[in-house]
Amino acid sequence: MARERLGREFGWLWAAYAVSAYGSGLGFGALPLIAVLVVHASPAEVSALSAVGPAVGALVAVPLAPWVEFRRKRRVMIATDLVRFAAMATIPVAYALGLLGFVHLLVTSVVVAASRIAFGAASGAYLKSLVRPDDLLVAHARFESTNWSSIAVGPPLGGAAIGLFGPVTTVVADAFSYLLSALSLTAIRDRENPQNPEAPQNPEAPRNQESPRTRGPDRAGAWLDGWRHLTGHPGLRALYLNQVLVAGLIMATEPLLAVLLLRQLGFSPWQYGLAFAAPCLGGLIGSRLARRVVDRYGQYAVLRTAGALRAVWLIGLVLVRPGVVGLVTVMAVELAIIVNMSLYGPVLATYRLQHTPQHLVARTLTAWSIGQQATVAALTALGGLLAGVTSPRTALAVAGLLILATPWLLPGRDRLASGPEPVESRT
Repeated sequence: MARERLGREFGWLWAAYAVSAYGSGLGFGALPLIAVLVVHASPAEVSALSAVGPAVGALVAVPLAPWVEFRRKRRVMIATDLVRFAAMATIPVAYALGLLGFVHLLVTSVVVAASRIAFGAASGAYLKSLVRPDDLLVAHARFESTNWSSIAVGPPLGGAAIGLFGPVTTVVADAFSYLLSALSLTAIRDRENPQNPEAPQNPEAPRNQESPRTRGPDRAGAWLDGWRHLTGHPGLRALYLNQVLVAGLIMATEPLLAVLLLRQLGFSPWQYGLAFAAPCLGGLIGSRLARRVVDRYGQYAVLRTAGALRAVWLIGLVLVRPGVVGLVTVMAVELAIIVNMSLYGPVLATYRLQHTPQHLVARTLTAWSIGQQATVAALTALGGLLAGVTSPRTALAVAGLLILATPWLLPGRDRLASGPEPVESRT
């Protein structure tokens, strides 16, 4: 299939996404590592940094949703990139001055998490106005492949860089990636209406839509509009509940698997890194197949099939044993999960934008991200508690069994087709 051209503006947006994704890949796990090596934090503090920081960041992002919705999205993206650059840059400065502490790391984690949610909401809304409706799936697939390739390449390189140059090296790289992302975004020609950037883009939209004044960010309950849209649309509601549970249960297994592999089964750190980095290449397979599979089987079939296949493999982690066979088992399970996640992800993201009016995109994406991030934090904490009472393998088994029930939450064809018709069908 020929490679679609999505335009120069999309190229700059993709470049901004890529440079920050690879920066985050290099800095993956950097804050907990610094907490252990530099701040000498306790296990409870490290867990709080990994779970409480993103959860508080999600709460901070709640009132930001209307603010993002009613601002120029490109400017919001640039601003949140600069905020993340400034927040991350304080860590190496404090480290050099001998002032770095746990509270500093926790506050940075909160700021970065909240800014990430705001950036994601703004970029989703901007993407919808930047490319044609028929190209949304291709655009999301490119973002998905970039994300998985950055996870495959970034952490191993980041670990090597830390070993050679010190514990804050990858934080410096991550900080400057946000600055480069902001610079890439400045190259995009701003197409938003300067008088009314929040107005729906469809000139044939119904005349009785809320005016910009009644939809303003200061209106009481404006921050709830994203959740209202998600819960009021049958297809999105079912997909949302499925996604937050699947993502939460999969992410909850990561610390459990780290303890099982490194402490109980005796895997070396490089084997542990390989077990997670190599399967991420499967993300390139799934994302590149997304358009072809949808063209052949349809959006509904992919959401149902790939959505279900994400969930059936996790229970296989319970079978992990020491040695090469155990390493191959982990890699095979992760590969199967990631291929289906990377196929499902772009299709889900496209459906979500298709069924969300332009003036609600930022608030809807914010609500989605907050729910997912909060669920990941909660299930990670519960998994840790269960592992402490029983064992990591038992907690993995519980997560694997629970996730087997999530395909029942996937909507049927009638629910996917219900609610407002896709935006592109009216343009």
